[in-house]
Amino acid sequence: MPHARETAVYTHGHHESVLRSHTWRTARNSAAYLLGAVKPHMRVLDIGCGPGTVTADLAALVPDGHVTGLDREPGVLERARAVADERGLTNADFVTGDVHALDFPDDTFCVVHAHQVLQHVGDPVAALREMRRVTKPGGYVAVRDADYAAMTWYPESAGLDGWLDLYRRVARANGGEPDAGRRLKAWALEAGFTDVTATTGTWTYSTAEERAWWSGLWADRTVASAYAEQAVAGGHATREGLEAVAAAWREWGAREDGWFAVLHGEILCREGA
Repeated sequence: MPHARETAVYTHGHHESVLRSHTWRTARNSAAYLLGAVKPHMRVLDIGCGPGTVTADLAALVPDGHVTGLDREPGVLERARAVADERGLTNADFVTGDVHALDFPDDTFCVVHAHQVLQHVGDPVAALREMRRVTKPGGYVAVRDADYAAMTWYPESAGLDGWLDLYRRVARANGGEPDAGRRLKAWALEAGFTDVTATTGTWTYSTAEERAWWSGLWADRTVASAYAEQAVAGGHATREGLEAVAAAWREWGAREDGWFAVLHGEILCREGA
């Protein structure tokens, strides 16, 4: 039976404002739930690796093993290779691929990791089945995704309410599921996993520096990224409406009492030994 192929459109694209966020990510702030299971000898697959900062961190944790970073976008892999080179890592390689049809034999990896990936794919259960297929007996599939409907902030902002409603509509029109975090355990069980540990993790932005960074990247993303183009082309927003959302982000970022929390669902699935 042929594998499924990706049908969803990646909502964020690879605009500078997106990569600004992705390159901030580390294994500690984005995969802490996994780190206790990682051993120095392991072979790891990092799906949706983007610019490779988490991939490089994982490679440093498996000095006697190897990490393969995989992404659909060849251009961003050049950034990932540069990160690995800058850190002097010789146990990492990077390839293009589709999570629905991984070009690896069964039972290849000790750990298969995907951060902020399943919210963007057309068939997350099929993706998890494919991740399970390439995991060795006794190995782990580790997945973490944000849950947009569970994001919360202070002070209240009609502009940010509008941002959240718009983003969820655009993401779903693209074939994804922006509220993936709460669904990860259910998807894993449907994919055939029986040993699933479900946890949550958060990112919080409250200091002046954090607010400026988070509000700035979303203000820029709202008007200048692939997401902005999709919002207008799909009839979900006007350019003027996007500018208003960006202004709301900047206004929130300037508030001394501003606070924003991003909730993530996390699953650590142990494949049968």
